[in-house]
Amino acid sequence: MTESLEYGETWVYESLLGTVPGVRVSSRTAIGLQFLGFEAAILAVAAIYDLWAAVVPGTVAVVVATVGSWLMLRFSRTVRDLPTPTAYRRLLFGSSIDVVLGVMAFVALVTYLFVVDPQGSEAGSALLVELFGVDPPALAIGLALLVLWDVVYRIGTCWWASVVGLWRALTYEFEPEPTRAYQRIDAINVGFAAVQLLLVPLVADRVVLLVVLVGHVVAVAVVATLSITIQGRRKTMTAVSVDHR
Repeated sequence: MTESLEYGETWVYESLLGTVPGVRVSSRTAIGLQFLGFEAAILAVAAIYDLWAAVVPGTVAVVVATVGSWLMLRFSRTVRDLPTPTAYRRLLFGSSIDVVLGVMAFVALVTYLFVVDPQGSEAGSALLVELFGVDPPALAIGLALLVLWDVVYRIGTCWWASVVGLWRALTYEFEPEPTRAYQRIDAINVGFAAVQLLLVPLVADRVVLLVVLVGHVVAVAVVATLSITIQGRRKTMTAVSVDHR
Protein backbone atom coordinates (compact mmCIF):
# COMPACT_ATOMS: atom_id res chain seq x y z
CA MET A 1 0.00 0.00 0.00
CA THR A 2 1.29 3.45 -0.80
CA GLU A 3 -0.30 5.39 2.04
CA SER A 4 1.32 5.42 5.46
CA LEU A 5 -1.04 4.20 8.16
CA GLU A 6 -0.64 3.58 11.83
CA TYR A 7 -1.39 0.32 13.63
CA GLY A 8 -5.07 0.09 14.49
CA GLU A 9 -6.08 2.31 11.56
CA THR A 10 -6.57 -0.47 9.02
CA TRP A 11 -8.23 -3.81 8.43
CA VAL A 12 -5.90 -6.77 8.85
CA TYR A 13 -6.18 -7.27 5.08
CA GLU A 14 -4.83 -3.76 4.43
CA SER A 15 -1.87 -4.08 6.74
CA LEU A 16 -0.53 -7.37 5.31
CA LEU A 17 1.43 -5.94 2.39
CA GLY A 18 2.79 -3.14 4.54
CA THR A 19 4.47 -5.70 6.79
CA VAL A 20 6.50 -7.25 3.95
CA PRO A 21 9.86 -5.45 3.68
CA GLY A 22 10.42 -3.82 0.31
CA VAL A 23 6.89 -4.48 -0.98
CA ARG A 24 4.99 -1.32 -1.89
CA VAL A 25 2.15 -1.70 -4.36
CA SER A 26 -1.05 0.24 -4.97
CA SER A 27 -4.37 -1.07 -3.74
CA ARG A 28 -5.55 -1.62 -7.31
CA THR A 29 -2.45 -3.68 -8.08
CA ALA A 30 -2.83 -5.71 -4.88
CA ILE A 31 -6.46 -6.52 -5.69
CA GLY A 32 -5.55 -7.45 -9.26
CA LEU A 33 -2.78 -9.73 -8.05
CA GLN A 34 -5.18 -11.29 -5.56
CA PHE A 35 -7.62 -12.24 -8.31
CA LEU A 36 -5.03 -13.35 -10.87
CA GLY A 37 -3.02 -15.34 -8.32
CA PHE A 38 -5.99 -17.30 -7.01
CA GLU A 39 -7.51 -17.82 -10.45
CA ALA A 40 -4.23 -19.05 -11.91
CA ALA A 41 -3.83 -21.47 -9.00
CA ILE A 42 -7.38 -22.79 -9.48
CA LEU A 43 -6.85 -23.39 -13.20
CA ALA A 44 -3.48 -25.02 -12.62
CA VAL A 45 -4.82 -27.43 -10.00
CA ALA A 46 -7.84 -28.21 -12.19
CA ALA A 47 -5.56 -29.01 -15.11
CA ILE A 48 -3.17 -31.16 -13.06
CA TYR A 49 -5.84 -33.24 -11.33
CA ASP A 50 -8.67 -32.98 -13.91
CA LEU A 51 -10.96 -31.16 -11.47
CA TRP A 52 -12.73 -28.88 -13.93
CA ALA A 53 -16.02 -29.16 -12.03
CA ALA A 54 -14.45 -27.07 -9.27
CA VAL A 55 -13.34 -24.21 -11.54
CA VAL A 56 -16.65 -22.31 -11.71
CA PRO A 57 -17.35 -22.50 -7.93
CA GLY A 58 -13.75 -21.55 -7.22
CA THR A 59 -13.86 -18.62 -9.63
CA VAL A 60 -17.11 -17.33 -8.13
CA ALA A 61 -15.58 -17.49 -4.66
CA VAL A 62 -12.48 -15.61 -5.86
CA VAL A 63 -14.67 -12.94 -7.48
CA VAL A 64 -16.61 -12.50 -4.23
CA ALA A 65 -13.39 -12.19 -2.23
CA THR A 66 -11.85 -9.76 -4.74
CA VAL A 67 -14.88 -7.48 -4.90
CA GLY A 68 -15.04 -7.70 -1.12
CA SER A 69 -11.43 -6.50 -0.92
CA TRP A 70 -12.21 -3.50 -3.13
CA LEU A 71 -15.28 -2.56 -1.06
CA MET A 72 -13.35 -3.02 2.18
CA LEU A 73 -10.77 -0.52 0.96
CA ARG A 74 -13.44 1.96 -0.12
CA PHE A 75 -15.10 1.61 3.26
CA SER A 76 -11.93 2.05 5.33
CA ARG A 77 -10.57 4.96 3.32
CA THR A 78 -13.85 6.82 3.54
CA VAL A 79 -13.88 6.30 7.30
CA ARG A 80 -10.35 7.64 7.63
CA ASP A 81 -11.25 10.72 5.58
CA LEU A 82 -14.07 11.62 8.00
CA PRO A 83 -13.96 13.21 11.46
CA THR A 84 -14.27 9.83 13.17
CA PRO A 85 -14.36 9.51 16.97
CA THR A 86 -11.29 7.71 18.30
CA ALA A 87 -13.41 5.09 20.09
CA TYR A 88 -15.27 4.23 16.89
CA ARG A 89 -12.08 3.94 14.85
CA ARG A 90 -10.37 1.76 17.45
CA LEU A 91 -13.41 -0.48 17.76
CA LEU A 92 -13.73 -0.84 14.00
CA PHE A 93 -10.09 -1.43 13.09
CA GLY A 94 -8.04 -1.97 16.24
CA SER A 95 -10.11 -4.60 18.05
CA SER A 96 -9.44 -7.35 15.44
CA ILE A 97 -12.97 -8.64 16.06
CA ASP A 98 -13.31 -8.96 12.29
CA VAL A 99 -10.61 -11.67 12.39
CA VAL A 100 -12.23 -13.38 15.39
CA LEU A 101 -15.58 -13.53 13.60
CA GLY A 102 -13.86 -14.78 10.47
CA VAL A 103 -12.09 -17.56 12.37
CA MET A 104 -15.31 -18.65 14.09
CA ALA A 105 -17.18 -18.72 10.78
CA PHE A 106 -14.33 -20.60 9.10
CA VAL A 107 -14.24 -23.25 11.83
CA ALA A 108 -18.01 -23.69 11.52
CA LEU A 109 -17.75 -23.99 7.73
CA VAL A 110 -14.93 -26.55 7.85
CA THR A 111 -16.86 -28.58 10.43
CA TYR A 112 -19.90 -28.56 8.15
CA LEU A 113 -17.95 -29.53 5.02
CA PHE A 114 -15.94 -32.34 6.60
CA VAL A 115 -18.38 -33.71 9.19
CA VAL A 116 -21.99 -32.53 8.96
CA ASP A 117 -22.44 -32.59 5.18
CA PRO A 118 -20.89 -36.07 4.61
CA GLN A 119 -22.94 -37.57 7.46
CA GLY A 120 -26.18 -36.10 6.13
CA SER A 121 -25.61 -36.90 2.46
CA GLU A 122 -25.82 -40.06 0.41
CA ALA A 123 -22.57 -41.64 -0.72
CA GLY A 124 -20.92 -39.44 -3.34
CA SER A 125 -23.28 -36.51 -2.87
CA ALA A 126 -21.31 -34.56 -0.27
CA LEU A 127 -20.21 -31.18 -1.58
CA LEU A 128 -16.49 -31.90 -1.35
CA VAL A 129 -16.94 -35.24 -3.12
CA GLU A 130 -18.92 -33.61 -5.93
CA LEU A 131 -16.18 -31.03 -6.48
CA PHE A 132 -13.00 -33.00 -5.79
CA GLY A 133 -13.90 -36.69 -5.96
CA VAL A 134 -13.83 -39.49 -3.40
CA ASP A 135 -10.05 -39.28 -2.97
CA PRO A 136 -9.36 -35.53 -3.26
CA PRO A 137 -5.79 -34.28 -3.84
CA ALA A 138 -4.31 -32.54 -0.81
CA LEU A 139 -3.22 -29.56 -2.93
CA ALA A 140 -6.76 -29.01 -4.20
CA ILE A 141 -8.25 -29.16 -0.71
CA GLY A 142 -5.58 -26.81 0.63
CA LEU A 143 -6.28 -24.27 -2.13
CA ALA A 144 -10.03 -24.59 -1.58
CA LEU A 145 -9.64 -23.90 2.14
CA LEU A 146 -7.45 -20.87 1.41
CA VAL A 147 -10.04 -19.42 -0.97
CA LEU A 148 -12.83 -20.16 1.52
CA TRP A 149 -10.91 -18.38 4.28
CA ASP A 150 -10.55 -15.35 1.99
CA VAL A 151 -14.32 -15.30 1.52
CA VAL A 152 -15.24 -16.04 5.13
CA TYR A 153 -12.89 -13.38 6.52
CA ARG A 154 -14.69 -10.77 4.44
CA ILE A 155 -18.05 -12.04 5.67
CA GLY A 156 -16.84 -11.57 9.27
CA THR A 157 -15.55 -8.09 8.45
CA CYS A 158 -18.84 -7.17 6.79
CA TRP A 159 -20.81 -8.22 9.86
CA TRP A 160 -18.51 -6.41 12.27
CA ALA A 161 -18.62 -3.20 10.23
CA SER A 162 -22.41 -3.23 10.29
CA VAL A 163 -22.58 -3.80 14.06
CA VAL A 164 -20.06 -1.05 14.82
CA GLY A 165 -21.88 1.21 12.37
CA LEU A 166 -25.11 0.80 14.33
CA TRP A 167 -23.25 1.52 17.58
CA ARG A 168 -21.82 4.66 15.99
CA ALA A 169 -25.27 5.79 14.86
CA LEU A 170 -26.69 5.29 18.36
CA THR A 171 -23.76 6.89 20.17
CA TYR A 172 -22.63 9.88 18.10
CA GLU A 173 -24.22 12.80 16.31
CA PHE A 174 -22.47 14.59 13.44
CA GLU A 175 -23.02 17.59 11.21
CA PRO A 176 -25.23 16.99 8.13
CA GLU A 177 -22.39 16.47 5.64
CA PRO A 178 -20.43 13.89 7.70
CA THR A 179 -23.75 12.21 8.50
CA ARG A 180 -24.49 11.76 4.81
CA ALA A 181 -20.99 10.35 4.34
CA TYR A 182 -21.55 7.84 7.14
CA GLN A 183 -24.85 6.84 5.57
CA ARG A 184 -22.99 6.17 2.31
CA ILE A 185 -20.50 4.05 4.25
CA ASP A 186 -23.34 1.97 5.66
CA ALA A 187 -24.74 1.62 2.14
CA ILE A 188 -21.34 0.33 0.97
CA ASN A 189 -21.58 -2.33 3.64
CA VAL A 190 -24.98 -3.42 2.32
CA GLY A 191 -23.41 -3.74 -1.12
CA PHE A 192 -20.55 -5.64 0.48
CA ALA A 193 -23.04 -8.20 1.82
CA ALA A 194 -25.09 -8.29 -1.39
CA VAL A 195 -22.04 -9.36 -3.41
CA GLN A 196 -21.94 -12.51 -1.31
CA LEU A 197 -25.28 -13.55 -2.82
CA LEU A 198 -23.26 -14.64 -5.86
CA LEU A 199 -22.51 -17.72 -3.76
CA VAL A 200 -26.19 -18.69 -3.48
CA PRO A 201 -26.32 -20.83 -6.68
CA LEU A 202 -23.33 -22.80 -5.37
CA VAL A 203 -25.10 -23.78 -2.13
CA ALA A 204 -28.70 -23.83 -3.32
CA ASP A 205 -28.99 -27.56 -2.60
CA ARG A 206 -27.32 -27.26 0.83
CA VAL A 207 -30.05 -25.99 3.12
CA VAL A 208 -27.79 -25.20 6.06
CA LEU A 209 -25.29 -23.17 4.01
CA LEU A 210 -28.08 -21.46 2.10
CA VAL A 211 -29.93 -20.38 5.24
CA VAL A 212 -26.74 -19.16 6.92
CA LEU A 213 -25.58 -17.21 3.86
CA VAL A 214 -28.91 -15.54 3.09
CA GLY A 215 -29.55 -14.95 6.79
CA HIS A 216 -26.19 -13.19 7.10
CA VAL A 217 -26.91 -10.92 4.13
CA VAL A 218 -30.39 -10.06 5.43
CA ALA A 219 -29.03 -9.38 8.92
CA VAL A 220 -26.35 -7.02 7.60
CA ALA A 221 -28.91 -5.23 5.43
CA VAL A 222 -31.29 -4.80 8.38
CA VAL A 223 -28.59 -3.54 10.77
CA ALA A 224 -27.06 -1.18 8.19
CA THR A 225 -30.48 0.14 7.16
CA LEU A 226 -31.32 0.78 10.80
CA SER A 227 -28.07 2.72 11.15
CA ILE A 228 -28.85 4.77 8.04
CA THR A 229 -32.37 5.50 9.33
CA ILE A 230 -31.20 6.60 12.77
CA GLN A 231 -28.61 8.92 11.27
CA GLY A 232 -31.19 10.31 8.85
CA ARG A 233 -33.54 11.20 11.69
CA ARG A 234 -30.76 12.85 13.65
CA LYS A 235 -29.74 14.81 10.57
CA THR A 236 -33.32 16.02 10.15
CA MET A 237 -33.58 17.00 13.79
CA THR A 238 -30.29 18.91 13.57
CA ALA A 239 -31.47 20.78 10.48
CA VAL A 240 -34.74 21.72 12.18
CA SER A 241 -32.88 22.89 15.26
CA VAL A 242 -30.62 25.12 13.15
CA ASP A 243 -33.60 26.58 11.27
CA HIS A 244 -35.29 27.56 14.55
CA ARG A 245 -32.30 29.48 15.84
